[in-house]
Amino acid sequence: MWETATGQCRSVLEGHSNWVSAVVFSLDGQLVASASYDSTVRVWETATGQCRSVLEGHSEGVSAVMFSPDGQLVASASYDSTVRVWETATGQCRSVLEGHSEGVSAVMFSPDGQLVASASYDSTVRVWETATGQCRSVLEGHSGGVSTVVFSPNGQLVASASYDSTVRVWETATEQCRSVLEGHSEEVSAVVFSPDGQLVASASYDSTVRVWETATEQCRSVLEGHSEEVSAVVFSPDGQLVASAFYDSTVRVWETATEQCRSVLEGHLEEVSAVVFSPDGQLVALAFYDSTVRVWETATGQCRSVLEDQSSSIYHIAFSLDGRTL
Repeated sequence: MWETATGQCRSVLEGHSNWVSAVVFSLDGQLVASASYDSTVRVWETATGQCRSVLEGHSEGVSAVMFSPDGQLVASASYDSTVRVWETATGQCRSVLEGHSEGVSAVMFSPDGQLVASASYDSTVRVWETATGQCRSVLEGHSGGVSTVVFSPNGQLVASASYDSTVRVWETATEQCRSVLEGHSEEVSAVVFSPDGQLVASASYDSTVRVWETATEQCRSVLEGHSEEVSAVVFSPDGQLVASAFYDSTVRVWETATEQCRSVLEGHLEEVSAVVFSPDGQLVALAFYDSTVRVWETATGQCRSVLEDQSSSIYHIAFSLDGRTL
C-alpha cells in the first residue's frame, strides 16, 4: 500500500503463495481484501498492515472479491464454479453459492447489499439473496462466457459483458433482459455504469469503447484511438470523464459529453493491467505488468508519481475511500 500524497510505500501485505488477482477496500477504508490464485482470500487491517483473517474453502484460484456496502460481508468468486460469502468479523463462511457449471469470473453486491450477482464462463449471470444464499434468478441469453457483471447505482438494473461481443442489461426485479447492446465486433471485456446510471460504457477487444444510453439503448459514442485490445474502462466519480486502457500500453481519458480524447497517458513499455480514478476524480492510477503503478493528474495529464514494486507484476489497484491510500 502506498500513500497517495507522497508516493511512499506504507506497507507490504505478504502471505499469499500465488499471484493476487484482485484487491478491494472496505467502504470505511479500515480493511483491505485480496483474492489470490492460491485459492484464498486475505483480509488485512489498513492501519497496521496485519492480516486479520485468511478465508479458506475454495478449491481453485479466486478470481474476484468484494465487500458488502456495510462491510460486514466479503464475497469471493472462484474458478471452482462457486461464490462464497464470508462474515468479515469472524472470517467464517456464511454460505456457498453453487449452481454455475464453470468458473466464476466476477462477483458484485447490490448497492443495498441484499443481492449478490455472479458472472460465469458458463454464459450465465446468477443473482442470489445475500441473507439466504438462495439463487433468485439465472440470467440466460449470452452465447459466450460472461466476463463481468455490475449493478446500476440504484440497483434496479444489472449489466453483463460477454465474449459473445454484446452487453446485456437486465431488470433486477423482473429478471427480464431489457436490452442487448450490439456493435462491438469482438469480445467485451468490461462494462460499467456512470455514477448517475444514465450511461453504460463497454470495453472490447475490438480496440474501442462504446458509451450507451441506458434509457434508449442507443450507442451514444464510439471512442476510437487504441491500437490494440481494450480491457478496462471506468467513469470518473462525476461521470464527466471515461478512462480506457490496455494492450497498446496507453490510457486514454475521454470527455463523456463531447466524445473527445482529452489526454493520452503514455510513458511505459508494458501493457496496462488496471485503471482507477481517485474518489475525488483528481487523479488516475494505472497498474502495469512491468511492476509499476503510475499516478497521473486528471486535469493536466501529467505523471505525478511512479510507484515501483520489483517483486512481481501488478494486476489490480484500488484507492481507499478518502483517496489517501492506494
